Amino acid sequence: MSASTPSLLQAAHEAAAHQHYPQGALYMVATPIGNLADIGLRALQVLSLVDTVACEDTRHTAALLQGYGLHKPLLALHEHNEAQAAQTVLQRLREGLRVAYVSDAGTPGVSDPGARLVAAVQAAGLRSVPVPGASSITALLSVAGHSGWDGRFVFAGFLSPKAAERQREVRAIAEDARACVLLEAPHRIEALARDLAELGVRGLTVGRELTKQFEEVTCLAAADFTTWLQGGAHRTRGEFVLMVHPLDRAAGADGEPDAASLRTLDLLLAELPLKTAVRLCADITGQPRNALYQAALARRQTQDGD
Repeated sequence: MSASTPSLLQAAHEAAAHQHYPQGALYMVATPIGNLADIGLRALQVLSLVDTVACEDTRHTAALLQGYGLHKPLLALHEHNEAQAAQTVLQRLREGLRVAYVSDAGTPGVSDPGARLVAAVQAAGLRSVPVPGASSITALLSVAGHSGWDGRFVFAGFLSPKAAERQREVRAIAEDARACVLLEAPHRIEALARDLAELGVRGLTVGRELTKQFEEVTCLAAADFTTWLQGGAHRTRGEFVLMVHPLDRAAGADGEPDAASLRTLDLLLAELPLKTAVRLCADITGQPRNALYQAALARRQTQDGD
């Protein structure tokens, strides 16, 4: 990108310089999630204009800025020093300086540091300016391909690293008819896949290394996610974003399973794992699998509460 950097920065200036960029303001700047070409022209203009760039990792951000031909004073501000470093940012804002904040990738403050910084700026009566950009969340949603989806979703981010708590969170997702978006790191993706298997046939869209050279997007049943990960050693590497599909409205239109189907389900649940019992019950009774799955979850929770 270095050969075209001057013309790129000139294009950013011509496209974005007309906007007002107040002094004494914090600019929350979204950066690419992997592909340097995904930087916004307004983001480049802001980064070229500010006096300081506060960032999650100074080495990473120095390399990022250098890729665009920019060199700025950097201030480390991450999850371990956010409260303290925020005071340094406030002092610079009070002096009338412009400060940008960037995380390592994507939008700061969204599953990344930055929220406490913005809270401190707001409490001080100073201004925060959002500069949007690339997002793994909306990128995945755009290719999830769930017909009939009404656009509503819950953003759950990273689930708990603790197994018991994560399993409770997955059960809550199973009970929610809306789509749910999750993020996960490579070292925990296999554990998450095992827990998501409890969603059975519910659809799952998996995005791995979005915008990067080895990007993968696949749609499958949640129960098949572990098998997909085992399809190649590379599949457990990189950053993940996942969309649990909304419950199928067409299946729900058939109503609750009838009494005979529920009796069959109870017999199977007494002897088999939940997803196996649901699959067999659907094969035996012809009832919608999603409706049976919700009924099985309700029965298990009732038993657990007794």
